[in-house]
Amino acid sequence: MSVTIYDVAKHANVSMATVSRVVNGNPNVKPATRDKVNRAIEELNYRPNAVARGLASKKSTTIGVVIPDISNIYYGQLTSGMEDIANMYNYQTLFATSDFNKDKEIAIMESFISKQVDGIIFLGGMIFNETKALIKSSNIPVVVAGTLPDNDDIPTVNIDYLDASYHVVEELIRRGHRSFSLIMGDREVKSNQLMIEGIQKALKDNAVNDINLIIDQSFGYDVAYSKVHQVNIEETDIVLTQTDEQAVAALQYFTDHNINVPDDIQILSFIDSKLLHMVRPDISAVEQPLYDIGAVGMRLLTKFMLNETIDEKHVKLPYTIQYRKTTK
Repeated sequence: MSVTIYDVAKHANVSMATVSRVVNGNPNVKPATRDKVNRAIEELNYRPNAVARGLASKKSTTIGVVIPDISNIYYGQLTSGMEDIANMYNYQTLFATSDFNKDKEIAIMESFISKQVDGIIFLGGMIFNETKALIKSSNIPVVVAGTLPDNDDIPTVNIDYLDASYHVVEELIRRGHRSFSLIMGDREVKSNQLMIEGIQKALKDNAVNDINLIIDQSFGYDVAYSKVHQVNIEETDIVLTQTDEQAVAALQYFTDHNINVPDDIQILSFIDSKLLHMVRPDISAVEQPLYDIGAVGMRLLTKFMLNETIDEKHVKLPYTIQYRKTTK
């Protein structure tokens, strides 16, 4: 099994970003940290440069990157990890924003194909059927990171959404919660389906049946804020949200209506990002390793482009639950 940047980071007990900086000769690394990373590289026999040199024969050394919403902090954190690994392997990145729009996504794919990019990575969002058809016919390597297509043909990097949602709700039940509201975006998205499945299974396994599903095609701040009034404060212990923006919208709605968080109601988001640390009280969340998801997604793409051995086509990275000031 080949050694990855993720293995080096874990061995050295540093972030993947730090390993990337050391490998690329970035001066902004403490000498002690640099030594620790270099020791890990030597001990694990990690050799990224040998692969990078082989890229000279590639046709464009360009990666197409599809992002649903470039203004969203979540996608920015995914992009950071992806970009560091692309730089490590001497690839240039060509960004395009789909805005969750089918016609725009198709146009982006057609543009990337015409530009003869070496590979394409989707960071979050959803992939429409017409786009999947283009992927299949183009023979260009494609990886999806931070979301799931509705089939297993396309390689992916994510957390285990089913396990995470089950684990979160089971732990909340153990902490005394019995009544839940869930604010979620499009139910047709596979990761959302798995999330609902995990939540419902945890409720069933623990003989708890009280959940209010608030679902809309969109999952942005404004739509979420307009939906929070559907939460029955008297009958709900905690509001779960699919995204960080939804969690902030719920917190703002409760604040605007003099509902105290966490005394009157609690909030937990299934996506953590820097946004949740910028509000008060700071919001409890499932912490996904967003930088690592982007980085591992990019490394998986390079493996497909270079015909390297693929140990796992669908990679699941670990998650943690961060209890902050919106839960007790």
